[in-house]
Amino acid sequence: MDNVLVLFETDPAFREELTRILSGYRIIFNENNKAGSIDKETVENTTIIFGSPSDDLLAACPRLEWLQLESSGANNYTGGALKETVMLTSATGSYGHAVSEHMVGLTFELFKKLHLYRDEQSAGRWQGRGKVKSIQGAVILVVGLGNLGASYAQRMKALGSYIIGVRRSVHSKPDYVDELFLAQQLDDIIQRADVVALTLPETKDTVSLIGHSQLAKMKKDAIIINAGRGSAVDTEALCKALESGALGGAGLDVTDPEPLPPGHRLWKLENAVITPHIAGGVNLPETAQYIFRLSLENASRFVQGQVLKSRVNYQAGYCFSED
Repeated sequence: MDNVLVLFETDPAFREELTRILSGYRIIFNENNKAGSIDKETVENTTIIFGSPSDDLLAACPRLEWLQLESSGANNYTGGALKETVMLTSATGSYGHAVSEHMVGLTFELFKKLHLYRDEQSAGRWQGRGKVKSIQGAVILVVGLGNLGASYAQRMKALGSYIIGVRRSVHSKPDYVDELFLAQQLDDIIQRADVVALTLPETKDTVSLIGHSQLAKMKKDAIIINAGRGSAVDTEALCKALESGALGGAGLDVTDPEPLPPGHRLWKLENAVITPHIAGGVNLPETAQYIFRLSLENASRFVQGQVLKSRVNYQAGYCFSED
């Protein structure tokens, strides 16, 4: 019998439904994803994996047909870890709720100087920190209108912001976007933004997308929010802009390098707010439910021979269907 490995934490309802859908398979719930805890024969006869397996585990699965990731990012699996004959699907679409709310929080924190007031509280000082900015009417440049970017744009639009979207290819303009541009036009419009929000996967085209040249064109009181991949921003250039006052602030859930080393100068910058890549994950319980629903729907599609959702393009390194 063909085996299915489930490597992320689930709940009884998910396990029951997956067992029903994949009734012709033997399902092994190895939710702690412990290396070496699955016997060699089981691994060799595994045809489906749910989760984020190690390279060693993948190499030991010669019959693997389909890998359903629990993450939206897939670049760890498209650089040779998987044979392209293996169908690869990501959890794209599952994280927009959690990540976009985190991004909204970072935006408010920087606009209203809440991080500075937290510093004053820690020091026991009762004093103002000067003028703040309004969300209403702010120009928000969202680079990447996949699930994460679209969710953030919709929330900021509802709060009264003016939304400029940037995407890699021509699409019709969504209602929640006021203006839409292509990626190659970024340098021409970045100077208009009060917020530059990045929700990009890591590809050869996105590495160091924001560097010295782009930062120099931004308003001095503008901020950057990055919740995609840290590599999209040139860290050295960002530090110099923040230190010199050429940029108002940065809200970073992702950094380059990552994890950010303890002695890195970014930690000490007053106008930087850093969270340790926790906007996604399953810290928000609803996110796990999104992943469960996607996994179950794809399992049903798989056994019926239908096209799966959030299928990853190996050449691009990410899923096209959500952007």
